[in-house]
Amino acid sequence: MIREVALRGYLLEEVLAWLLRSSGFEALTAQDDRDKPPWKVLEERKHGLVVRGRGAWHQADALGQFRYVPPFSLPVRLFVEAKYLTSKPVELSTVRNGHGVIHDVNEGVTTTLVATSGPRRPRTRYRYNYAIFSTTGFSKEAQDYALAHQISLIDLSMPDFKKLRDLVKTTAESLHAEMQATPASQRPRVYEIRKYLRGPLLDLAHGDVSLQDRFREPLDNLAQALWSRSTLGLILAFPAAPFVLGLASDDLYGFVDYAKEQPTHAVRLRRINHTTPHPVWELRPAANPDAYALTFGLPERVEAWILDQDEGTPSRARWVKRSMLSTMTLYWMDGEHAHTFQLRYEPGELRDTG
Repeated sequence: MIREVALRGYLLEEVLAWLLRSSGFEALTAQDDRDKPPWKVLEERKHGLVVRGRGAWHQADALGQFRYVPPFSLPVRLFVEAKYLTSKPVELSTVRNGHGVIHDVNEGVTTTLVATSGPRRPRTRYRYNYAIFSTTGFSKEAQDYALAHQISLIDLSMPDFKKLRDLVKTTAESLHAEMQATPASQRPRVYEIRKYLRGPLLDLAHGDVSLQDRFREPLDNLAQALWSRSTLGLILAFPAAPFVLGLASDDLYGFVDYAKEQPTHAVRLRRINHTTPHPVWELRPAANPDAYALTFGLPERVEAWILDQDEGTPSRARWVKRSMLSTMTLYWMDGEHAHTFQLRYEPGELRDTG
């Protein structure tokens, strides 16, 4: 029987897929790959979706594709892995596994399709990335490895995510209790639970999945609670750095309304004190600080580079301050239209309230 801690992580991945829709993230299924073997790269197997790499097929519990394509780039697909732990941070092994997956998948490329007649035609290619979300932060070894190999680490331990964490935790507890009280032969499998939840959250058909009422009820309650808190938000920000940031807000649409009127605007940053595994930063518009507030966690290794004001430090620190944190680009999907926002600030605006 699945452990409750693992069930929390699986449910959190589905919730994150729902939250990331506003950033253009669309969950993929095997039906989204219309190629035929041997060129097919997505398949539905016994335990869910798998992706073909150069050397193996890899489980992809939460895989999505962004609806926008960066200039001079391939369409971007993102593996989402979530760890809902209660004490220990995510360790190096988790990040190392993520790197192994995307390295193999990005190398598993067939450049052309051979038709039975006529010329060869190019095969659609994708750029795969990996993001790990954690409720307890990341070890220093995991951070170093992730930054070196461009694995994005997003911290969900901030107070802004407490309601989200509580919803997932309560649902997992209810489901796990029902599973314990149910004979093993009648318990739903994890992929069935996930597939069912994607119906109300992501508007994806759950096919022939049929759950008993005792299992459907907590999942339906989770979906309803999320939709009723539609102002809760998570939007991805892309700095000029080997990672992405997950910006959180209790009123995401306050930010969106302001950014639609001012797609490019100056912001101010400050470090705020919270009892969390990672430092928390707050971002507000410079011209109207009351218009919105976004917060994000920053890995300690990156923050150390930013806050190091010693003139004798290596040029790397000055480069981070000048280049990595000069502009953030954000994408917001409004129906079929993709908005692009740029938040710009001077490194000198960085302030520590502690």
